[in-house]
Amino acid sequence: MFPKIDSAMLSRIGNFLDSTFEEWGKEKLENYNTLMAYYKCAMMEIETKFNVLNEEFSLQFDRNPINSIKTRLKSYESIKEKLKRMDKPFGAESIEENLSDVAGVRVVCSFPKDVYELAEALLKQDDIKLIEKKDYIANPKPNGYRSLHLIVAVPIFLAKEKRYMKVEIQLRTIAMDFWASLEHQLRYKKDTEFTEEMAQELLDCATLSAKLDEKMDKLRETVHK
Repeated sequence: MFPKIDSAMLSRIGNFLDSTFEEWGKEKLENYNTLMAYYKCAMMEIETKFNVLNEEFSLQFDRNPINSIKTRLKSYESIKEKLKRMDKPFGAESIEENLSDVAGVRVVCSFPKDVYELAEALLKQDDIKLIEKKDYIANPKPNGYRSLHLIVAVPIFLAKEKRYMKVEIQLRTIAMDFWASLEHQLRYKKDTEFTEEMAQELLDCATLSAKLDEKMDKLRETVHK
């Protein structure tokens, strides 16, 4: 025979469950925030490395190959949605194991040659581990998108440990960045149907952009000679 449960006992059970789930949620939130802080540190490490390379190139060649560096941390909603599409659980361990683009660094260069020289210089550093490389400059995406993508692991030095974190790096020229930014605005504009004709126009613009980069690279070589 089961013991009789009165309202006071129900209240105590409810309070216990509430506090238990609250602590469980609090721990998960703390783990998530800690992981995001680690990713921020990793982005700072990569940004610093490129700033140092930019300064070195400036001393050697009397010009700065990097036009701008942008960093971004994937939002909570984007992380959750991507893990859901992958049929993976949401949590700090799952994020670190399954996602490579939580921390992102975009390096915008003046010329195509700068993209490859900077990438090569970064990957030569003995604390950088290359995980994946995709060259969308040599092999553009069908829509015309061009960029050099690197997934690397970089160490961050904490108070009591050294920890490797993954960072996605995109290297592109000013022309590539201009096209990609406008392409995203046009393609995903709300309340507008994106047609095949529009897609073809964007592809034509990407081709013109590539030709512009090629001409500018040749002009740079002529000027240096």
